[in-house]
Amino acid sequence: MSEPLPIPETPDGRTDCTEFALRAYEYIDQEMTVEDCDRVRRHLDECAECFGEYERDVVLKALIRRSCACEEAPVALRLQIMTRITLAYGSTSDERGRGRR
Repeated sequence: MSEPLPIPETPDGRTDCTEFALRAYEYIDQEMTVEDCDRVRRHLDECAECFGEYERDVVLKALIRRSCACEEAPVALRLQIMTRITLAYGSTSDERGRGRR
């Protein structure tokens, strides 16, 4: 898997709420660089709305993990999901490379 894209900051060095919403699961799953984790942690300390969403997502992931612990997704479904993630991630990085958001 390739290195995750760094989280862009606003001109005043803060993390944008929209960017946090797009990358929340990377933070929850600890799939970010140390620098990005620090940035997100600072954002969560400053933004009550994003902190609330973060807490909800943590609870949701735990509930799903508990509910699905005894079942494994079929191989075909896992491959479809990974393909879609790869395509979505690739198109996002292509757009960022061209200066779009």
